[in-house]
Amino acid sequence: MTDGPLVPLQAGQDLVHPLMEDLNRFLMVYKFGLAEVSTKITILAEELTLRGRDNPIEHVTTRLKTVTSIAAKARRVGCELTFDDLRVTIRDIAGVRIVCSFVSDVYTVADMLTRQPDIKLLMTKDYIAKPKANGYRSLHLIVEIPVFMSDRVVTVPVEVQLRTVAMDFWATLEHKIYYKHDSEVPASLRAELVEAATDAARLDQRMERLHQEIHGPR
Repeated sequence: MTDGPLVPLQAGQDLVHPLMEDLNRFLMVYKFGLAEVSTKITILAEELTLRGRDNPIEHVTTRLKTVTSIAAKARRVGCELTFDDLRVTIRDIAGVRIVCSFVSDVYTVADMLTRQPDIKLLMTKDYIAKPKANGYRSLHLIVEIPVFMSDRVVTVPVEVQLRTVAMDFWATLEHKIYYKHDSEVPASLRAELVEAATDAARLDQRMERLHQEIHGPR
């Protein structure tokens, strides 16, 4: 595949790629990598259910970055808008979000997924153990998975985010609040958001304790 620019580099031009076939081929492997990881998660959830265990996974969503989003991130991190540079630098073009019942389930599912022999763990960012300054909590993994094409095998990075229902609820509403305020959120409101994240973390701990008292350890 020709390593041409993803988008024109001149300011003010529309994000239009002159070689659409190359662009589609570039994004295609990420789409397939996303499908591979999603299938693995579905199998894990169904296997645990058939074994008579509680399914730790509440729901799963996937997303593939748009060309506009890829180009915007590339500019933020100083990445050249070429396919080769994007492959190396932008590791979250494909993403999976796994929402679990309890905090312990987050780590259990992450361990089950990364122990599979064809998945390589490239990076871990544990924002549950060390939340972001704004209160955000989630476990982020960058994994690499092989995709078998007709003429080659391509290893594809996929970002996997794992969080609890409470963490997901907070993150979703926090995003909406920032979007409505165009990122200009007053300091008092930011402080309340951090407090709300702490409340959500306490709720996670309390609900898991109650579950263990009734059903025993997960």
